[in-house]
Amino acid sequence: MSETETLQPFTFELVPSQRETGGYHWAIRKHGKLVQRSDTPLSTETKARTQALAMIERRRVGQVNW
Repeated sequence: MSETETLQPFTFELVPSQRETGGYHWAIRKHGKLVQRSDTPLSTETKARTQALAMIERRRVGQVNW
């Protein structure tokens, strides 16, 4: 089961990790096209959500290379 939130024109999705029990991955899309995703699972849903929102904010202000 996944959860999707919208921050126009971005959306992000939180997905439970299939490799690590209790871990979460995130994916960011712009106009439906995948632009970034987490490579490693984060330990909690809150950490995954916080990191995804921070990455969206960086993309919004143009800081895509960190």
